[in-house]
Amino acid sequence: MKSVGESIIRPDSLEKVLGKAIYPDDIEFDDMLYAGVKRSSIAYGKILSINIDEVRRMNDIVEVIDYSMLPSANSHGVIFKDIPTLVKDVVKRVGDCIVLVVAKTKKALKNALDNVKIEYEVYKGSFSIEDSLKEDAPIIGDGSNILYDIKIKKGNMEEGFSKSKFIEENWYNTQMTEHAFLQPECAVANFCEDGTIDIYVATQYPHYDREEVARALGLNEESVRVHNAVIGGAFGGREDINPQCHAAIASYITKKPVKVLYSRDESTISHCKRHPMKMYYKTAVDQNGKLCALKAIIYGDTGAYASWGMNVLRKAAVHATGPYEIPNVDIRAMAIYTNNPFCGAMRGFGAAQVPFAMESQMDILAKKLNMNPLKFRYINSFDLGSTTATGQILKSSVGIKKCIEKMATVDKIDLS
Repeated sequence: MKSVGESIIRPDSLEKVLGKAIYPDDIEFDDMLYAGVKRSSIAYGKILSINIDEVRRMNDIVEVIDYSMLPSANSHGVIFKDIPTLVKDVVKRVGDCIVLVVAKTKKALKNALDNVKIEYEVYKGSFSIEDSLKEDAPIIGDGSNILYDIKIKKGNMEEGFSKSKFIEENWYNTQMTEHAFLQPECAVANFCEDGTIDIYVATQYPHYDREEVARALGLNEESVRVHNAVIGGAFGGREDINPQCHAAIASYITKKPVKVLYSRDESTISHCKRHPMKMYYKTAVDQNGKLCALKAIIYGDTGAYASWGMNVLRKAAVHATGPYEIPNVDIRAMAIYTNNPFCGAMRGFGAAQVPFAMESQMDILAKKLNMNPLKFRYINSFDLGSTTATGQILKSSVGIKKCIEKMATVDKIDLS
């Protein structure tokens, strides 16, 4: 390829630095309306009443939409369709969408949303993995608080630990992480006279957006056109649906173009987060510095809804050994429902959390062996022909030893 080894100018860079790039909020139509959602202020409870009729009578309010007015499906989700477009009765997290308000002006919209009054019956929620696994915990998922449970086993654990010189056993925790992309979510929808609809949005997943908008409106997917505007950061946070369906529903009902724009606060509340994880690691090494056994239990707080929780915890389990060949492995990873913000895609997809635990174990064991930590990693790292914990035989693209050799050269470390 001609581009290899050359500096390439990004095709969109000039428009961005000149301020000419078109983001969703830059898109305007004549007679455009503005819509937004009133979100739950509690984490778990039942909706008793909403002053919808009162809000409808406010100046410049076009419509106030609740779940009963939706044209078709009232749910969405990248794997399971479990996130309500507008909650019918029970809210499961702070930020659940309850009513959709459509107004003639941004000022009228804000005033109306500020005046939506919702009465709740507050339930006792669960806000930790430990609480959700108790026998008397409220059931947040579909019949269970365990969304996903995967086990990976290899070799003989008893034999592996019996050969050890040192065994290190620890718990590790990683925190929930916000994507904090610069551009808050925004979507513009325009329902056309021919029964089709255009959606203008910054998204990572336009085909999924089309599918969800079609479900929400009861249309064929061919009737939905998603125009992907310039994206101001994403990192996984724009994979789940956010304003797309609400803008589409508002435009479908009013038959006018509608814009939904989040504030920074609403953006933070609305979209998924990186899974916080609680990880138990028991790692054994023999007298020659070779890893001989690993037992790991990994819990991921997936929050109130599934999102990509299954995939994230599956990947965490697969990557729990790090880039090291360990003959005896026992790994279990679970995605657990809580009433916390739901967690989904964020860079690394579960492979970002488990290295913190595994590499911490490696440093501790290297110190116990009185061995340079880089050398310790070198003698245990994958090579061509290595077999992973899942049984995969690595036949190509195994570069970690070469990488360590280069680092050792720079730092003048003897790997022999």
